Amino acid sequence: MPPTVQFIGPVEFSPEFRPRPGLSHVLFDFDGTLSLIRQGWPEVMVPLFVEWLPPLPGETEEERRRLAYEDIMRLNGKQTIYQMIQLTERIRERGGVPRDPLWYKHEYLRRLEARIAHRKEALRHRQTPPDTYLVHGARPFLEHLVTRGFTLYLASGTDEPFVREEAQLLDIAHYFGPRIYGARDDYQSFSKQKVIERILRENGITGAQLLAFGDGYVEIENTRAVGGLAVAVASDEAHNGSGRFDPWKRERLRGVGADVVIPDYRDAIAVLQCLLGEAVPPGPSGPPAGADTTRPEPHGARSR
Repeated sequence: MPPTVQFIGPVEFSPEFRPRPGLSHVLFDFDGTLSLIRQGWPEVMVPLFVEWLPPLPGETEEERRRLAYEDIMRLNGKQTIYQMIQLTERIRERGGVPRDPLWYKHEYLRRLEARIAHRKEALRHRQTPPDTYLVHGARPFLEHLVTRGFTLYLASGTDEPFVREEAQLLDIAHYFGPRIYGARDDYQSFSKQKVIERILRENGITGAQLLAFGDGYVEIENTRAVGGLAVAVASDEAHNGSGRFDPWKRERLRGVGADVVIPDYRDAIAVLQCLLGEAVPPGPSGPPAGADTTRPEPHGARSR
């Protein structure tokens, strides 16, 4: 009988979870799952939507903000261009004449880059330790996976040049080597599903050998679709290290079939032991009694 592990923070296992001793390849999403460089992105994207959405008669700005937020978060996890395609559709259905979705995407990226430029500069000049902008506990877990011989992949809906640059700034690119993938302006040439298919094809493995970590529904659904194990990282981005779930992410990711939900990586090594069947969780998994797992509003999510 495998030993029982103890978790420091809240960990939730799906009732359908079954261990997979043959896991060999691990896929990570980037923003919100590992990186916090882009934390706060909705505060850039929502105003952009509101600015370009023609108001309906009697509609308040707050109502437009709510509509924009719902549209944006419904597509959270996909490439940014899909959110901009949604914006153009909303503009058109309200009688406006939208620009090309790529224009809105580039304008959003320009505004977001202005917001986060100081973070990148601080990392580039080593004024800020890289772990400041890594989800709590991520580096020791990446080290552990590499030591154990797992092959790591990184796939993000953020444009690939930014993913590669920011992975370097966070000093985690070496864990992945050339296996870093991101969005392109030719958006139909990239998807996380395509990356997963490539991992299985090039390594001659089945989905049962794939483990994925992500804070968006896309990587969870795509991994589950091929028979892989999916761990949802319901990270509290605005309060890194709090040990609390982001409640919006938690509910969203449980709803799309995550096998396990964690708030960060403080228990990741123990969770991995459970995933591999080397240990078992301590009875009914989930938050300890009295644990604070809520926040007034989920504003730490990220765009892919």
